[in-house]
Amino acid sequence: MDSANDGAAAVITVVVADDQTIVREGLTTVLSLLPDIEVVGEARDGAEAVELVHRFAPDVVLMDLRMPVLDGVAATAAITAEHSGTAVLVLTTYADDESIAGALRAGARGYLTKDAGRREIATAIRAVAGGQATFAAEVGQRLVASLSAPAAEPVTSAAVAELGLSARELDVLTLIAQGHNNSEIAKELFIGVSTVKSHINSLFAKLHVRDRPQAIAQAHRLGLS
Repeated sequence: MDSANDGAAAVITVVVADDQTIVREGLTTVLSLLPDIEVVGEARDGAEAVELVHRFAPDVVLMDLRMPVLDGVAATAAITAEHSGTAVLVLTTYADDESIAGALRAGARGYLTKDAGRREIATAIRAVAGGQATFAAEVGQRLVASLSAPAAEPVTSAAVAELGLSARELDVLTLIAQGHNNSEIAKELFIGVSTVKSHINSLFAKLHVRDRPQAIAQAHRLGLS
């Protein structure tokens, strides 16, 4: 942004991640027409999206869900865990409960479907860049319905004992399922980030999972999310 013009709005930097070239290039073209949005990179899969976030630290990633190499949910989890300043806005064909829940648990701040118009996409990008959550109408209706559903049964002490998780590991797993990154977990539990990482390594081993998305899935089955 040109600092000489104090009245100018800040430019929002965006990475577009979609495995379909025509969709990716179309989104880039549309967004490039907006004076307050700059596309700094295009990713063909989730792994490239994570790499571009490491390189450019964009304000927003416009993330498809179904992509090769690394899917959008896993990429979102990786990005939100290490780059708290980058917001993920999902833009996908799918609006089923599983896709929505997976994306939100991974830390996505917004969720749109691909029938969204350019104005809706631009408005959503500005919203998530400003720290707000935003959802397509259909997604919002599903979220309201899920909040109205009966709560899951709480995790019993027997279940915890069977898994071998300590009380602190259970706390960490719960916060992971809620989309918190390591720094946020450390602040919430008043412990160091290195201690958080130690707990995560331990609970991953006990749950027989390799990464955050798998741990989130386990937490969901336990009713922790």
